[in-house]
Amino acid sequence: MIIKCPGSQAFSQPHPENIKCPHCSADVEIWSDEVRATCPGCKKTVTREQEMGCLEWCKYAKECVGEDRYKKYIKNKRGG
Repeated sequence: MIIKCPGSQAFSQPHPENIKCPHCSADVEIWSDEVRATCPGCKKTVTREQEMGCLEWCKYAKECVGEDRYKKYIKNKRGG
């Protein structure tokens, strides 16, 4: 059994965060496991800075958060 590391909590138990759209200043909800969202006001893509997480370097990342969540994170991080 793998013990969950504290660094993966944002991915295994994502939570919403609100940021201001840099284009129109509307509130944009973005989840802790995402790096981009669409602004409900102007419909533009809004991104946020995300430090390199353990999912990018840990050899157990897929096992820790699950393959689907891992793939979604990598796709979001690359801009897909």
